[in-house]
Amino acid sequence: MFRLTLAFAFATLASTLRAQDAAAPGIAGRIEGRTYISPTGIFKVTIPVLPELGGNVTDTPNVVTFQDEFNVHVSIAAFPQDATQRWEMSTRGLKDYLIYFFSNFVLADFKQSFEGVQIESAKFVPGMLDGSLVTYLLVPGGTMFADRVPQLGTTDRVPIAKRGNLLFVRNGHIFVISIELAERVIEGRAYQKTTAEEDEILLQRLNDMVGKIQFARPPAAAPPATTPVPATKK
Repeated sequence: MFRLTLAFAFATLASTLRAQDAAAPGIAGRIEGRTYISPTGIFKVTIPVLPELGGNVTDTPNVVTFQDEFNVHVSIAAFPQDATQRWEMSTRGLKDYLIYFFSNFVLADFKQSFEGVQIESAKFVPGMLDGSLVTYLLVPGGTMFADRVPQLGTTDRVPIAKRGNLLFVRNGHIFVISIELAERVIEGRAYQKTTAEEDEILLQRLNDMVGKIQFARPPAAAPPATTPVPATKK
């Protein structure tokens, strides 16, 4: 079974690319104009960061991360489902499968990387992407904007980052889109959003990200085998 390493690998991938570099050296996928194409060809996506804001693209064969110097940190993971995962989905049903996958791989990986990670809330949305799971995580010390966190005072706590995560299945792959709510840590004491407002912002950003993705067409089904009809004697 694959190892996800979703939590911190998003920000520490070895190869970094400015979004405007047409040749895209050092990344597994391809960049054509403003579009990133995954190494497997399973999806392509409009790049959500701009060079003018320090936007860069990093990836591995299964995970791509977009980040700028302002407030964008978005990761898209697409993992092919092996025989075990297909069996898990067929026996559990989609809702329970997504919960199982999130708990055993995504959440477990975050917990291994950051102490004190908590699920703030989670919801299965049957009408979104033919069934998807939306979760919100609180990650103490897990911001990807550490250089923009206001100077901590003696009474200040380590900032608790918040990430919205969207899981769904498409074309034999399980997708995990993860977005950090950067404002929560970079605005310091001026930040006043409620939990409901945070959730709404993250959900809108997840929806906007999905709208930028084009998924590969599923392979055409093979035509059914036909048995030749023996000729009748006249």
